[in-house]
Amino acid sequence: MLERTTFFVREHIGFMKLTDTYDILDPETQEQIGIAREKPGGLLTVLRLFVNKQLLPTKVFVYEGPNPDDESKLLFSIQRGFTLFRPRVNICDKNGNVVGWFKSKLFTIGATFRVFDAAGNEVALVKGDWKGWNFRFLDNSENELGTVTKKWAGIGKELFTSADNYMIALNGEPDQAKAMLLLAAGLAVDTVYKEKQ
Repeated sequence: MLERTTFFVREHIGFMKLTDTYDILDPETQEQIGIAREKPGGLLTVLRLFVNKQLLPTKVFVYEGPNPDDESKLLFSIQRGFTLFRPRVNICDKNGNVVGWFKSKLFTIGATFRVFDAAGNEVALVKGDWKGWNFRFLDNSENELGTVTKKWAGIGKELFTSADNYMIALNGEPDQAKAMLLLAAGLAVDTVYKEKQ
């Protein structure tokens, strides 16, 4: 699944849902190529009834194909611990090893966060505009590596639900490491930085 340059991410709709699930589709064929499921844990799921979920730890697991119960299809996970300010979000491989992480920047207009490799070297920047749902994935020389853009699925659907649909596009030739980082960044924007409840 990561040998591609575009992904369409569609959030499952649910009233008063406590966890998020996202279908990852081929934008041209609409075929489901993956799924991302948030699994914060039992007690943390209950705590979401009383505490803003942005303050609580969470884990999002990304699988190839449509079945999130098939652990052999796990590609990577996104994990955030307890936070009050500027959360660090780890990107882990299928064995749980940290391969990179995100950290939001202080005092920026729009959402902006830095991308680091496992050794702590800054390798990219995810920069959002003032509207908050157009993001550019930039290397250290400010060259655009890819984008995350909001795709509206009808004004009524967007007004009455918190479900988000968005396109993730990687510039240049397919690169599995960059595709994983950009897909993780897109999911992190929604599950970690944008979701309120």
